[in-house]
Amino acid sequence: MNYYVNISWSKCAIVFVSLIFFSGCAQEKTVVSDYRGDIVASWNERIMATAVDEDKLLTLKGLRSTAMMSIAIHDALNTIHPVYSRYAFSGETRDADPIAAAAQAAFEIAVDQYPDKRADMAAELNIWLNDIEESPAKTAGIELGKATAATILELRKSDGWNGEAEYQWHPMGPGVYAEFNEHSGTPEGFVFGAGWAVAKPFMLKSPDQFRSLPPLEITSDAYTKAFDEVKEVGRNDSKTRTADQAHFAMWWKDFVENSHNRLARDLTMKAHLNLWKTARMFALLNMSIYDAYINVFDNKFFYNHWRPYTAIRWAENDGNPDTEPETDWNNLHKHTYAFPSYPSAHGCASAAAMSALANTFGDAYAFTMTTKMVDESGPFSPKIEMHPPTRSFTSFSSAAMECSMSRVYLGIHFRYDSVEGNRLGTTIGNYAIDNFLKPVE
Repeated sequence: MNYYVNISWSKCAIVFVSLIFFSGCAQEKTVVSDYRGDIVASWNERIMATAVDEDKLLTLKGLRSTAMMSIAIHDALNTIHPVYSRYAFSGETRDADPIAAAAQAAFEIAVDQYPDKRADMAAELNIWLNDIEESPAKTAGIELGKATAATILELRKSDGWNGEAEYQWHPMGPGVYAEFNEHSGTPEGFVFGAGWAVAKPFMLKSPDQFRSLPPLEITSDAYTKAFDEVKEVGRNDSKTRTADQAHFAMWWKDFVENSHNRLARDLTMKAHLNLWKTARMFALLNMSIYDAYINVFDNKFFYNHWRPYTAIRWAENDGNPDTEPETDWNNLHKHTYAFPSYPSAHGCASAAAMSALANTFGDAYAFTMTTKMVDESGPFSPKIEMHPPTRSFTSFSSAAMECSMSRVYLGIHFRYDSVEGNRLGTTIGNYAIDNFLKPVE
């Protein structure tokens, strides 16, 4: 059975333009090129919108759910017709409908993670299943989708995604992360993400598999240079930050799992990717982002390095005679996130994600990325529109580097935070590509 699906969607709903059925024998050899990746993009948008509505992506739940969904779809497809190695499922089924398998796998993950959204997810499922004629292949596809979803759900059942970890506050000192709840807007004594540092990765052997080198010495010339840079270009009233730098500092604020999945959906549709390639790309993308967060937060809490907000206001006490304090300094968006600075999590996650996209399209690939709205300040501040809402790039690696550097112009990271975040994320992304979901020889 061959299906060509052309869909368009709004933020939370999908409107079918056409679904054309071409008759054929269910037992005929599956032709991968006959199936487009629209179904993966559609389910991805559905579950990401659900995650944003539930917790604004302030937990790992949405990203974890999206990764599991992508894996379940990938494993189902590569059970029917092996193009890439599977992640977890080891069963065998050849005569199954790929669309039925993908749709059912996605549905099973979605309703397990968001049971109160069963009606919405069932509506999505029916969009894909209702146009497939009843047949043994359809039934086999549905059963296969259930099986691959059950496998990954069982595997991740106790992965600690929502666990907590104790954080030991340290006495105020040069380079030491300090509480600034008046700037982060968080309760006194709150630190974000300590539990992320001990969650189970999807691909890495442990949260600390890749250990970053230590941040710069506070008394070094290199630190002074980084200090002076963020103090000037990251300040709220900077006279040297260009309009373009201010634009991309704010434009990149959207969470990586949101903006980069949105980009992947757009690229899928424009490039008409086949279903197998699309499923693999989304699985690598979301597993890489997830593992990047875990590894980078492990590094953050290992080094416990301070933010520019603290460093600049407290510079009189840092032991470096070349750093000038400014006790009322503030950054571009007047907010600092409540966790240690080094390395940049945003830069790390983006580099890991862009590595997955580069593996699919080639790094030197021109594209335009869209972000229409971002938080004005912190995660609970009003949304503001971005003008323009798009930025264009000639490669995925250059986009990842701009994302990482955006945090310097936002005033929340030193340059060395961002450089190391980008390097670490690229390492994680390449590790994923080299070791998981590899093409079948």
